[in-house]
Amino acid sequence: MDMKKVVAFKVLLVLALTLASTSCKKSSSSKNSSRATGWQINSREGGFQYNTDFREQETAPGLVFIEGGTFTKGRVQDDVMHDWNNSPTQQHVQSFYMDETEVTNAMYMEYLDWIKRVYPPAEENFRAIYHGALPDTLVWRNRLGFNEVMTENYLRHPGYGEYPVVGVSWIQAVEFANWRSDRVNEYNLEKAGYLKRDAKVTDVNAESTFSTDTYINAPTLTYGGNEEVINGEKRNKRYVRTDADGNESNIYATRETGIISPKYRLPTETEWEYAALGLSEIRNYNLYRGRKKYPWDGQYTRSEKRKVRGDQLANFKQGKGDYGGIAGWSDDGADITNAVKSYAPNDFGLYDMAGNVAEWVADVYRPIIDSEFNDFNYYRGNVYTKNALNEDGTVKVVTADDIVYDTLPNGKVIARNLPGEIAQVPIDENETYLRTNFDRSDEINFRDGDKRSSRYYESFNDDYEGEGGEKKESDTRKMYNSPKHRVTRDSLGNIIREYDKGNNRTSLINDEVRVYKGGSWKDREYWLDPAQRRYFPQDMATDYIGFRCAMSRVGSKSKSRNKTKN
Repeated sequence: MDMKKVVAFKVLLVLALTLASTSCKKSSSSKNSSRATGWQINSREGGFQYNTDFREQETAPGLVFIEGGTFTKGRVQDDVMHDWNNSPTQQHVQSFYMDETEVTNAMYMEYLDWIKRVYPPAEENFRAIYHGALPDTLVWRNRLGFNEVMTENYLRHPGYGEYPVVGVSWIQAVEFANWRSDRVNEYNLEKAGYLKRDAKVTDVNAESTFSTDTYINAPTLTYGGNEEVINGEKRNKRYVRTDADGNESNIYATRETGIISPKYRLPTETEWEYAALGLSEIRNYNLYRGRKKYPWDGQYTRSEKRKVRGDQLANFKQGKGDYGGIAGWSDDGADITNAVKSYAPNDFGLYDMAGNVAEWVADVYRPIIDSEFNDFNYYRGNVYTKNALNEDGTVKVVTADDIVYDTLPNGKVIARNLPGEIAQVPIDENETYLRTNFDRSDEINFRDGDKRSSRYYESFNDDYEGEGGEKKESDTRKMYNSPKHRVTRDSLGNIIREYDKGNNRTSLINDEVRVYKGGSWKDREYWLDPAQRRYFPQDMATDYIGFRCAMSRVGSKSKSRNKTKN
């Protein structure tokens, strides 16, 4: 083959490759063309409707992004209490979002205001809803202390508006997160034109409320079926289809639109500890391996920066009778709690991950982390439920007459569900049959505390009489035989409290105690280490435990990588 033919062959080869490349690009260049079938997506003539413009999960109000990764959980520098419940284990955490500060009194007051307007406590049927959401302001009282100013003012006075809310139980914190999820999604749908403008204020009452789950599963039942509210004024017409008769369909937002965000919730213990350590900007092998003692750099609680050298980096109890230091000198700026953002954030941009108030996390407490079984997004506390259905197969939405109230062991009454929400029931064999990843609705005791996890499983005399006098086996805590105080009500609704005074109860651990993390204004420096862990009953509150919310991230692990790819 002569040189001219070789050159010509190369030119033809280049042209062929260019045409093939161009052809490939054209065939896949349309983002609204299915790569599975070639059909058009989002066509007005019908077919699959999907948000092909979605690029990034929008950071919801109050949150900051926490890029996930691996870290050594449970590695503490000191264990002077000899708890032996911080066994180091390597864990991986998915990316998520977390409140940059603890939930403040002002934020919680907004919640109480909404509850009071929608479920007026003056109405007997709703009184327990509002009272069940109220923080326990009596947590400030001390037998030998004068703290009435906090009892009367801390929650409501604007002077404490930006201080972390306390007196909130774990159960109340979860309910706040659920409420917050609905309000944020309600606002997002209003902005997108799927809901009537300002409906969240003007058209809401006990019989007409918005629930995210209800909107996703039965949108026509939100707001009590009020079509004027549900059919927004400026819907995103891209997703609305019209049939031959001119009737609109796809007029409700679905998960496919990307508008409905994941729910606010309490962070898991693993997420909280990972976020508190703030390893995002620190690429140091020793720190990655678990040798970081505080949310900030260094081994001390005082700043080493020249401008603020010697200043305390957190709000904690510095010694017996010393809650803030000497006035005007060596002072951390607070005696009880302090306003959020009073101290520098960690590398994730999170404030007060050590000191101020300790914080509830989602997990049920156990002394041992079963890392051998799971080292990815570890969490103990799963209780799987599903939507309750009516006889016709539609979801059962709770009405004002369907509210179920629970009496907690401490005598408080709370609403198990609220009008507008979908009633939940435990999953059954329809979901668990032949599965290997879960086998029942309540998995709290998995591999710990039940017959499957204890060779020396015992009943601890937990049998009790049912309503008909028959003997029943208690469903509570075999391995952890904590005291069982019972609260019941007589025929007139009066509370009857029964105290367990037995001597055979050897533990305070049960399935109703939750982990709380971080030191507080009332704790010594020892508890500022993010790996330290303690527990408290989920239905009780203190003057030193608050909380912040988290939200799962959908899509890419890293924001920067996602932007680069797009």
